[in-house]
Parts: sequence; structure tokens; C-alpha cells
Amino acid sequence: MKTKYKIDSRFFRILFLINFVLGACMVQSCTDLDEEVYDKVPSDKFGTNPEQLNALVGPLYSSLGDYFGRYIEMNVSTDELIIPTRGGDWKDGDKWRRMHQHTWDPTQDDGIFNGVWTWVYNNVTSINQQLNNPNIAANAELKAELRALRAFYHYIAMDNFGNVIIADQLSTEALGQKSRAEVYAWIEKELVEALPDLSETVGGAKYGRMNKYVANMILAKMYLNAEVYIGTPQWSKAIAQCDMIINSGKYSLAEDFFSNFSVNNEGSPEIILATPMDKTKRSGMNIHMRTLHYRHQITYGLGVSPWNGYATLPAFYNSFEDKDIRKQMWIVGQQYAADGSPLNDDNVPMVITVDIPAFEMPAGPTARLAGARSQKYEIQRGNNYSSQDNDFVIYRLADVYLMRGEAKFRLGDTGGALEDINFIRTKRGVDAFTTLSLDAILAERGRELAWEFHRRQDLIRFGQFTKEWLYKPASAATRELFPIPSSQLALNPTLKQNPGY
Repeated sequence: MKTKYKIDSRFFRILFLINFVLGACMVQSCTDLDEEVYDKVPSDKFGTNPEQLNALVGPLYSSLGDYFGRYIEMNVSTDELIIPTRGGDWKDGDKWRRMHQHTWDPTQDDGIFNGVWTWVYNNVTSINQQLNNPNIAANAELKAELRALRAFYHYIAMDNFGNVIIADQLSTEALGQKSRAEVYAWIEKELVEALPDLSETVGGAKYGRMNKYVANMILAKMYLNAEVYIGTPQWSKAIAQCDMIINSGKYSLAEDFFSNFSVNNEGSPEIILATPMDKTKRSGMNIHMRTLHYRHQITYGLGVSPWNGYATLPAFYNSFEDKDIRKQMWIVGQQYAADGSPLNDDNVPMVITVDIPAFEMPAGPTARLAGARSQKYEIQRGNNYSSQDNDFVIYRLADVYLMRGEAKFRLGDTGGALEDINFIRTKRGVDAFTTLSLDAILAERGRELAWEFHRRQDLIRFGQFTKEWLYKPASAATRELFPIPSSQLALNPTLKQNPGY
């Protein structure tokens, strides 16, 4: 079993429980801090040495591990992921159809949106608690690290919901909404102020934690999408942040593309930020359960039968050239048992098809076998658990080159853009572009970053999120923001719903 955190397990367990209890009591949309519970945290007596400080910080990063579970459901709103109804399976009150067709409802689908909102602000509350610890406040690097992590959560809220709460301190009162531009400016300020004190160390005990280059990455993402967020492009600023990451020399492209997503991917030189996962100690990385066919249990020797749900759309699959090594991330065709014998599904050859004949299909092999499945993250063979050991990758170097290339292209530097984008393409076994367009850049980002949860943001930036695709009509521009969850509107009367809901 691999160990990811250099933290004494006793302190991890104690502080995890403390943060869990306090976080459950405090949601920033309706913050009601119980002083008696808060006083149980020994803020002035615990955290006087590096070991204890790490124990205070460890649970905050454990909570970041929910990034995968929160984002994958929202990613159903893009053109790279679909959950068709297969007989009675995955009907789920038609919520996946609504997510796919952009007809989601703030009340009916509150579970998806409120899950993200509460995850963000409960974690922000936990961070604010620790920033109140005088021992952390006195440690410039650790204070900067927590400010950057808090800014990252606010960035997630702003990106998905628009006008959100800035929770920069503990409060016993309901906090009001700020405009997206105000939140953008606050996040930028927090990250810029934190940068000088952030660590330049990558890997080892700093793996999976905020450092200088993660802050650069968040800023680069913000600047790349600034025209969406605040109405003013910031392409040059995006390039400058990407330059800082690339020129640091701290990261390099992995020789094997798929090693970024292997069961033991923590050694990848390409990963800028990942959430350390473990099938028993920090579970939740269950992408194989969501996408594999039931009978893939025999292929991989799994102790638990997969759920046979998530697939990719035919057009997205067909955007990959056959010689593109990244095309191997998809499972299609005849499937086999671990011993090499061909599998059947109800006496029909178990052939996973690219095509999905309808969004809602009657029960039977046609429905069960429809849609290319993902094996981008290595399937852990012989695994008896519903979670895997692969760490989920939030940011990696290939994205930095693609972002910089896009920003250069938008500023008219086509030569520089081709150099950056072709640096990635040629590593993946496909021919270099000789000409470039925005459509080509978006498609290349799709092929490189499929199912890494950048697609919604990319589609919005390129003006493609509301267009028609398979089993989805064109949708309103207001769907570029998710609704403020109905649960939060009920708790906090100062919140206002986004337009169109």
C-alpha cells in the first residue's frame, strides 16, 4: 500500500475528526458557528512543531480528494461524456438526461449542485479555522499555502456558479453574494500575495499540496478565461503564468502518456497538482466502476461488478486519429476474459460499440454495449474494492503548453502557438499542424485532456458549450452557469439565483 502524506497517522485521525465535526456544523452560506464546539480545537496549544502543523493541514488535503467525485457528475454537461439510460439502469429520475441536454433544474437536481457548493464552502471554513491558529499564522509558508488552497476553492465556486460568496474569515452571520468580477479580483489578489511565500519544492512530502506552480496554474486558468469571467481578455497574463511553470524546469512531459494515469502515478514528472487517492485509506477514485461494463469484472479480476454507465459520444471518439496513442484511452470492440477467451453478453459477443443508438434504450445487449468506455486511468487488476489507487490529476504540464499555445494564437502569434501545440501533438504520435484555428485548438485540448474535467470551461471559452450535439439541442446562454443550489437559497436569503432559472 502506498503512502502519500508524510503525516503521523495519529495526528491525521485526530485532526480529521475535529475538522469533520466543525465542517459539518458550518456551511458558509448560512454560517452558524457554535463557539462551544470551536473551543475544543486547541488552536494555541497544537501546531507548535512541523509534525503537528502537518497534522493540521493533512485533513484539508484529504477533503480535496472529493474533487473527482464532485466534478465527474457535472462533466456530463459536456460533449465528451454521456450516461445513456440502459433499460432501467441509469434512469435515475432522468437527471443524467437533464444534465446532458442542459435542462437541469435547481430544485430537482439540487443534489449535484449543492454537493459542489457545500464541498467548497465547508472546506473553506476548515481552512479559515486553521488560518486562525496562531501557530499557522506565524508560519509564512504554511499560511500562504492555505490562502492559495482557499483561493482555489473560491475559483471553483466562481467558475461554476458565477456570483458567489467570498468567505475570507469565520462568521456567525449569513454572508452576501459578490459579483463574479469581485470574486475574480479577490482570488487574484490572494494568489499574488501568497506567491512569494509558497514553496518551490515539488514532489515528496509536498506532493498533492499547494506550491508556487499550482498558484501559477490557477492564475493561468483565471487569465485564460478572464473574458468569460470579467469581460476583459488577459491572454498576455496567461502566457506569463505558463512561462513561470515551464521555465521553472520543475516539470517535464512523461515519456509514456498513460503513466500520468497509472495506478502508481504519483511519480509522474508531469503532474502539477493531483489528489492522492488510496482504495482503502482515501477512497473515492471509482472511475472504473462508473464506466466499465458489468462483465469487465471478469476481464480485470475485480471483486466488485462495475456499474456500466459512463461513455463518450461517438463524435468525440471519432475526433482521434487511429495513430494517436491517446485513442487507446477508449475501450471498444470485442472484450475478453483475463485468460484471453472472448466474452459474451446474453449470448451475444461482448462488442463495445462506438455508436449509441438512442439516449434511452430498452434493456438488452445493444443498450449495455453502447458507447466507448474510458481506460485513461489504468484499471487496477485484481482489485477487490470499488475504489482504485490512482491519484486523480487536476493539473499537468501538457495543459500548460496547450494554454500558452492558445493564448499566443489569440494574440496573433501563430508561429509560437504552433510550436507549443505541436510539442504536445508530436509526443502523441500524430503529425504536427501546419495551420491552426480555434476549432483545431479546442479539438486538440479535447483529445489531450479528455475526462480531466476541463471540457466545460473550454467549451464555454470557445463559445461551443450551448451548441447542439448528439441527443442535445442548442441550449440557452444562461446554461453557461450552473444554478445557485435551491438548498442554499433556502438557507441564505441574501443569495440571488442566476438568470434563466
